[in-house]
Amino acid sequence: MTTTRRTLLAGTAAAAAVTSGIVIGAAPAQAAPAATSPAALLGGDPIAHLLRRATFGATPRSLAEARKLGVTAWLDRQLDPQRIDDAACAALLKRLPLAHATPAAVRAALPEHSYEGFGQLGRAVIARAAWSERQLFEVVAGFWANHLHVAAPSSGVWDTRGDYDAQVIRKHAFGRFADMLAASARHPAMLTYLDQRFSTKAHPNENYARELMELHTTGLGYDESDVQDAARLLTGLTVSKAGGYVYDAARHATGPVDILGFRHANTAADGERTALAFLDHLAKLPATAERLARKLCARFVADEPPAALVTRLAKVYLDHDTAIVPVLRALFTSAEFAAAIGQKVRTPFEDLVATVRTLGLAPEASGVKALDALYNVLVAAGNAPFRWAPPNGFPDVAAIWASPSVFLMRCNLHLNLATGWYPKQLGRPADLLTSLVPAMPATYGGLVDALATRLIGAPLPAAHTAAVLSVAGKSPTSGVDKSLAGHAPYLIALVLDAPPFQLR
Repeated sequence: MTTTRRTLLAGTAAAAAVTSGIVIGAAPAQAAPAATSPAALLGGDPIAHLLRRATFGATPRSLAEARKLGVTAWLDRQLDPQRIDDAACAALLKRLPLAHATPAAVRAALPEHSYEGFGQLGRAVIARAAWSERQLFEVVAGFWANHLHVAAPSSGVWDTRGDYDAQVIRKHAFGRFADMLAASARHPAMLTYLDQRFSTKAHPNENYARELMELHTTGLGYDESDVQDAARLLTGLTVSKAGGYVYDAARHATGPVDILGFRHANTAADGERTALAFLDHLAKLPATAERLARKLCARFVADEPPAALVTRLAKVYLDHDTAIVPVLRALFTSAEFAAAIGQKVRTPFEDLVATVRTLGLAPEASGVKALDALYNVLVAAGNAPFRWAPPNGFPDVAAIWASPSVFLMRCNLHLNLATGWYPKQLGRPADLLTSLVPAMPATYGGLVDALATRLIGAPLPAAHTAAVLSVAGKSPTSGVDKSLAGHAPYLIALVLDAPPFQLR
């Protein structure tokens, strides 16, 4: 039987239909999981579960390392990323010199309002996610970049967005949230993106003040008087003519403020110091602790975060003076995390990177054409790094990324990467199938089981295996024959199309 795109997608649809009734994000069940529940599809390996959430996709080497170290030691190592040699990824990033360059360096290299800096930054995110050894750091940096979001591209930040990622997000990702928030509030990229640089005592701009509370810290719960007082208090935090942060006392609106429990006379003599004290106050409010804990749980545990875990993590955050690492450690070692296997869906970005990682694909020998191609695929999927226009960042719930059109893009991507059609520049094993399944099973059913175990972590349900093999006109008991060479990349792609690979 000749494999065609029509039969390929028909087989994929059949596999996906088997689990069409699965509810993602529901509270973990206490009873034994049904055969096609998310937890059953992925298997019960706690190490594999940890790496699905705390990395951008497990590889045989990372799984072996984590099993050797155990959960606690693996977390200790990943939470201290400077201990991890990442020279190969660092060498790759040298091909993207403007990704995290200073504003002055970007301005010296590019014409005004060029998109080149944005493009290099987005490609650097893909490169780090796919090939950095500091996987947990990259995952967490992505979380904070999405939380303190500055869209790229967006107007006015062509020269500062890469520096924002370096000096705000990456510098503080494993530090204190209070410090990260203060750094964000004083960075030209954020001040420009949310219009704070244009705020004056005569005309306070409320945009940043509102988003500071609603998106960055407490969430809803403020009123209009809070917004107005915060907007006045933050006047003076602006951008100099040279393009850097500056506090301009002449712009500062004085007078008493009362904002979510923060009360101050707000005189001309201490405007910047008072604004920074307000930021620190926001970072340490119980409402902020609860909101950050909930968002971390939504990212790493389930779409509907377990209430008890949210409460415990909020307490850890407050008890440790907004330090991030203790919260992460408590999250990943919690019973709720362990029970949440299969309760998250991968975004298109995560699906692409996990595919690259599990297939063992490598960066091209030189240049960035492969990264260009991967980035453009994600633009088409609506999930390229930082390309979310509103200030709330990409959503992280299954319903947003579970549409038929997004699924079709995933299928196309899996086939392109499995066959080597696109991008052609990526490094590949000489024989992809043999690299994935060194000992060839006697039957096609055994081959699909071996592929699924290697690529996903557990064999597929029988109906899924039959759907995959329908593309090759084989049954699970069919003996492996000389037609395998032509069918192999399609079988690999269809295993990646199966529902369990879509789960984080």
